[in-house]
Amino acid sequence: MKFSRFNLYRWISIAFFVFASILQVVQLIQFSRIRAGFPPGTNIAGIAVGGLNQQQAADRVTEAYNRPIELLYGDNIIHTKPSQLGFEMDIQDMIAAADQQRVTLPFWTSFWDYLWNRPSQAFNTPLRSKVNDNRIRLYLSQEISSRYDQTPETSQPIPGTTNFKYGKPGLVLDIEKSIPVVVRTLQSSYERSANLIVREIAPPRPSLDNLEILLKQIIDRSNFDGLTEIYILDLENREEINFAYESRTDYDPGIAYTAASVIKIPIMVSTFKRLNEPTPQGAALLIEQMIEQSENPPADRLMQTYLDPSIGPIFISQDMQQIGLQSTFLAGHFYFGAPLLQRYNTPANTRLDYDTEPDIYNQTSPAEMGMLLDDIYQCAQTNGGTFKAIFEEEITQSECRLMITYLTQNKIAVLLQAGLPDGTQIAHKHGWITETDGLIHTIMDAGIVFTPGGNYVVVIAMYQPTQLIFDIANLLSAQLSSAIYNYFNIQ
Repeated sequence: MKFSRFNLYRWISIAFFVFASILQVVQLIQFSRIRAGFPPGTNIAGIAVGGLNQQQAADRVTEAYNRPIELLYGDNIIHTKPSQLGFEMDIQDMIAAADQQRVTLPFWTSFWDYLWNRPSQAFNTPLRSKVNDNRIRLYLSQEISSRYDQTPETSQPIPGTTNFKYGKPGLVLDIEKSIPVVVRTLQSSYERSANLIVREIAPPRPSLDNLEILLKQIIDRSNFDGLTEIYILDLENREEINFAYESRTDYDPGIAYTAASVIKIPIMVSTFKRLNEPTPQGAALLIEQMIEQSENPPADRLMQTYLDPSIGPIFISQDMQQIGLQSTFLAGHFYFGAPLLQRYNTPANTRLDYDTEPDIYNQTSPAEMGMLLDDIYQCAQTNGGTFKAIFEEEITQSECRLMITYLTQNKIAVLLQAGLPDGTQIAHKHGWITETDGLIHTIMDAGIVFTPGGNYVVVIAMYQPTQLIFDIANLLSAQLSSAIYNYFNIQ
């Protein structure tokens, strides 16, 4: 009986041993099969390939990265194959690198981890690919930008008003900034959608030709039956318009007008040309009275004190000619009975097609006065322009800034200033005189206007041979000034 029990235990032990051996063999076979592929936890280019052989792993990774990506242009979705964008993967190199990592782990160590169900070592092989930026750039240009970009609609003047209708903004694909976004999407296994960089383009202003048409319409609707000449310079892009218009008839611009007190801008320039910094207190007071209060005696005293006691006006005319203003001159002082120092024949006052009977003592044209204001502006902004080239260091940047300050103190609330929103800065000088017949025939206002939408020079001159009614001219000037401001500040 004891013998039988011993045999039973022996056979049970043998059976357990055989079962364990068979189980080990089975586990070994199963592990060997797994070992033939990539171990669990293996990732190639972010794709899990554990348990797959090389071909299966290559297929899975290739399938993941060859899926079309989405290119989002606003609400538009464009599906694009990576190959169209020049994306190429080096799949064989990645498989080889992953396999090299796999075989570096000892067999029995791996089997022991497998047998005891311990986590195996994770292997990660990064993406190895090539991206052709030029292919992406070409695709975005030809297939996306050309189809989905939207051209902005130009703002347009509103007939019968001084306002403009704001145009429709446009959209444009920023190709260079979109390229890195597309590249990141091509190289991602899970984020397959790219938001392209799209910029909104503000509606462009109408052309200055459109503004000219609107200004002429305003003149036509007014009660003013004389000549109006306008000069406008966009100080940002340097575009300009200059036209002379009367009773629906165009004349060549560049007509000579009585400058009146507008000639005090050249007087100020010539005075600063001869002053040393800091500006003497006496000169500063005279300039302030001349510009802000538009008084004539301070102008005479400036010329007599700082230019020449007798022929100061001649120096001013020479200065203007030196910077290219051939039709701007001052031929005598302002005081009553002042002698005419010189008679000037200019391109403007020798024209035969139109004669405003300008004062032989002081004359200018809207374009020349506009160019002089531009010279002051360029000098004040950048210490450049004509003053720098012609006068060298005789007029400094700080002096030009001071000139603009004086001109901004000329606050009269009529003409150009009357058409501007409250608080708008304008550096200007106006001028008109009562002539020998006791009537006004010419009015001029010349200024630099500083606005959020851009700074500009504007000069408006009006002439009426019989009588220029101030209220009519003032209202028209304000309407023209308002239209010009609205052109630069369309909302």
